[in-house]
Amino acid sequence: MLFHSSIRKDLARSFGATVVVLATIVMTIILIRTLGQATRGSVNPSEVMLVMGLTVIGHLTTILTLSLFIAVVSTLSRMYADSEMVIWFSSGRGLVSFSKPLLRFAWPILLAIALLALFVWPWSNQQIQDLRDRYEQRNDIERVAPGQFQESAGGKRVFFIDKDSPNNQTGRHVFVSSIEGAIETITTAQQGQIEWHQGERFLSLQQGQQMLRNHQTGEVRITEFKDYQLLIDPTSKLVNTDVQSRMISTLGLLKAPTAINLGELSWRLGLAFAAFNLMIMGLAVASVNPRVGKSYHLAVALFCFVGYYNMVNVGQNWIASGRTTLPAFMLLLHGGAFLLAISWLTVRHLNLSWRSLFTLVQPKTRSAA
Repeated sequence: MLFHSSIRKDLARSFGATVVVLATIVMTIILIRTLGQATRGSVNPSEVMLVMGLTVIGHLTTILTLSLFIAVVSTLSRMYADSEMVIWFSSGRGLVSFSKPLLRFAWPILLAIALLALFVWPWSNQQIQDLRDRYEQRNDIERVAPGQFQESAGGKRVFFIDKDSPNNQTGRHVFVSSIEGAIETITTAQQGQIEWHQGERFLSLQQGQQMLRNHQTGEVRITEFKDYQLLIDPTSKLVNTDVQSRMISTLGLLKAPTAINLGELSWRLGLAFAAFNLMIMGLAVASVNPRVGKSYHLAVALFCFVGYYNMVNVGQNWIASGRTTLPAFMLLLHGGAFLLAISWLTVRHLNLSWRSLFTLVQPKTRSAA
């Protein structure tokens, strides 16, 4: 049918262009952020592109939602500006009739958004965290660049090895400085290598000396050794429950319905509901008077998206802190947004203004008085 095919073609062109632009912007921002993390030592420099790709995949839900919303608003607004809508309205097509071709075009995108939010989002976060943990858990000799001073994984020690070290498991002319409380320890050795004892990693030092200095009393003690075992920093990380919930699968969130997990679940489900409601809302936002200006509807559309998306994030915090429950918030926010979108679309479909609605209601109020 000409009506359906023309609408879908216009939506597809606008949606594709918007996805490319937004994805490029997001990739650039994430690349800069990932390079900064690699500079600080949080990400392996050789895995920057992999971390960036996984991060972009995790943000595809927001990219697709915003792209679909912009495609609906921009396509219909252009049709209003070019007087195409007048032709369709004259042929008996109302604004509500545009919802059918719009749904036929958007249902694969809505399905992709739901799958990305429910399954791909926790998977990408888990993969990124695994890459970071693997890089953080590398031994301290691997952290040290020959000829350079560098901190250990826990930040408690400073290491230095000579430039002619044969590999990353053995170091020559090793220097280790650590501070624990008021005690400063400086250890030097001719050679050091990594050894495993009962599942723990040790740095075995040969032919060296150790100096202990108490900064409170000023006491200094120097000890020479032939063989000394130094325990490498154990991996002790404080688990952030908010970050940890992002890596739990959707089924895992349902099996462990804690407040934080329910907040994360509301965020994932909210992305799918928000995409559908914003699509319906886009029909109403795009219905504007061409004489008002081209930037008016875009400003309204941006306000709707930012407000809705922020409320999804606020709801996650409210549920996690126990201020509200998951069913109550989902019904209030997404149900209210759906009713608002349907009411707004109905008003636009009937070509009514808010002033005309007020004048229709006002006589009834006076007669009742």
